[in-house]
Amino acid sequence: MAAEKPMDLEAPMVKQISAVGDQPTEEERRLDKETLRRLDLLLMPMTLILYLLAWLDRANVGNARVAGLDKDLNLSDYQYKCAITVTYVPYILAELPSNLILKKIGPRILLPTLCTAWGLVTILQCQAKNFGGFVACRFFLGLFEGGLFPGIVLYLSGFYRRHELQVRIALFFSAASLSGAFSGLLAAAIQQMDGLRNLRGWQWIFILEGLFTVCFGLFSFFMLPNSPANAITLRPPHVDRCIARLQRDANHFESEKVTFKKVVSVLADLHVWIACAVLFCSGVCLFGLAYFSPSIVQALGYSNTKTQLMTVPPYVCGFVVTMIVAYIADRYQQRGLCALATSAIALVGAALMLVGRDFGIRYAALCLLVTGIYACAPCLISWVPNNSAGYNRRATAVAMGFISTSSGGVLSTWIYPKSSAPYYNLGARFNLSLVVIGMVLTVAQILLLRILNKKKEAHRARILEGLEHLTYEEQFQQLGDRHPNYRYTY
Repeated sequence: MAAEKPMDLEAPMVKQISAVGDQPTEEERRLDKETLRRLDLLLMPMTLILYLLAWLDRANVGNARVAGLDKDLNLSDYQYKCAITVTYVPYILAELPSNLILKKIGPRILLPTLCTAWGLVTILQCQAKNFGGFVACRFFLGLFEGGLFPGIVLYLSGFYRRHELQVRIALFFSAASLSGAFSGLLAAAIQQMDGLRNLRGWQWIFILEGLFTVCFGLFSFFMLPNSPANAITLRPPHVDRCIARLQRDANHFESEKVTFKKVVSVLADLHVWIACAVLFCSGVCLFGLAYFSPSIVQALGYSNTKTQLMTVPPYVCGFVVTMIVAYIADRYQQRGLCALATSAIALVGAALMLVGRDFGIRYAALCLLVTGIYACAPCLISWVPNNSAGYNRRATAVAMGFISTSSGGVLSTWIYPKSSAPYYNLGARFNLSLVVIGMVLTVAQILLLRILNKKKEAHRARILEGLEHLTYEEQFQQLGDRHPNYRYTY
């Protein structure tokens, strides 16, 4: 097999492509469908499984806790939360550097390497004997997992057009919902191995789930393409068409070098900061549910095995609604409205969780909360690359978004103290407040993006002043998503 070049997210221009905005011919539409189908066949299973394993290996500590982890390691509630918090420190620090080097190293090398490494760390968690050993494992788990999610979002933006992205992001992000369901089923089964070879059930959870991750990481080295030109499912006509479609979408231009100036330029964009604030709110709710939903269910009075099984239905609901909303969002090119609709579902769940005391009400509240939060996340995540153009700006904006989400994960660790069981009122109040704040910010973002689009149209000449002598591609390299032809999506 010929050696592949690192990923070129700003793919070169191909000959005979229509101008931006031209309508594709019937033959082009037919080729588009075939190209998308071939891309999906390769990329969607790979990215979904990668993210499922990442989420599973990060959140299975909640299942391990139910299976006796904290008792065997003599962890206090405070120490357990410290260990979870430590996971996010390297996780946050790794996100931006990882995105910036993705283009240089190539996703075919970087993403499988990260997967294999965190799989090994997951296995090693079974050897933790005390708080110090457990914290060390969680640190390295966060270090290797940190670059995956923003890396995949950036990676997929090099294959799909802007309004094809959410359903794909939702598909691999649905792995979070699937892992929530799958981890409960898997933990219930693995827990029965307690005592086998003198290992506890929680140790077997780490060993078996980590082993599968390592195997898939090694497999990924041979399957992930760096770019459309390297995708084993695409023939030359599909490769050319894929690049042409991305060029027409004003989403890909000539290769650009990573520069400090372009990275820092993102910091001046208010819409990026609003997106980060909404993602922070989402992260608090999202990670809190991922880590503590087993504890919330256990507080309803179930045995360990029944608790693991009862965590499954909320995540199944989340998966179904996530995919439906993603299809609607891409079909009608609506991010903000879909985010508001799913947030409304979460709002009802959060309110019921706060006031409900009956088992049925609280379990229904958990289902609604998980469904709304998990279905909303792809809307918010895809919004960031949708409104960022140029490799530097997109890589930086995506990383900032995930840094905000992960920062929310740090806070989520501390809002479900054992002392607040069985109702976890502190967590319920946080969820309700942050869902409301997120909805207000989402409305503000929609209005801001509409205003920015109108300003671009009204001040086209001023924006392009001094750049008239440059080609269309060169103008986009200079301005990125600030170019008047680049329309923000809301």
